Amino acid sequence: MSDKTFTKLKDILKDYKSEEDKYISREFQKYGYDLAEELGDLKHKSLYIKLAKETPRGLLEAARSFVKDAENAKNKGALFMWKLAELKKRRVYTQKERRR
Repeated sequence: MSDKTFTKLKDILKDYKSEEDKYISREFQKYGYDLAEELGDLKHKSLYIKLAKETPRGLLEAARSFVKDAENAKNKGALFMWKLAELKKRRVYTQKERRR
C-alpha cells in the first residue's frame, strides 16, 4: 500500500481546534457545531447538534442552502429553523400522499 492513500496524523492534528473541538467526538457533533457557527448562533449550538443527530442530513442541507442564499437575513438561525420546519411538513405531506 502506498502512503498516498492515508492522511498523515500531523495533517489531521493541524486542523484540530483545541478550544472548539475538545468536547466533540462524533461527526454529527462537529456538523452541528459548524452549522451553529455558520448561522451565527453559537448560543444554541446544542440545538444544532441535536438536529444533526436526529434529522436527515438532506433536510438540514436544504435548509442550510436556503439560508446561505438569503444574504440579507437578519436572523439566520430563525430563518433556518423556519425553513427546516417547512421542509419537514412537506416531507410528511408527501409521504402521506404516497400511501394513498
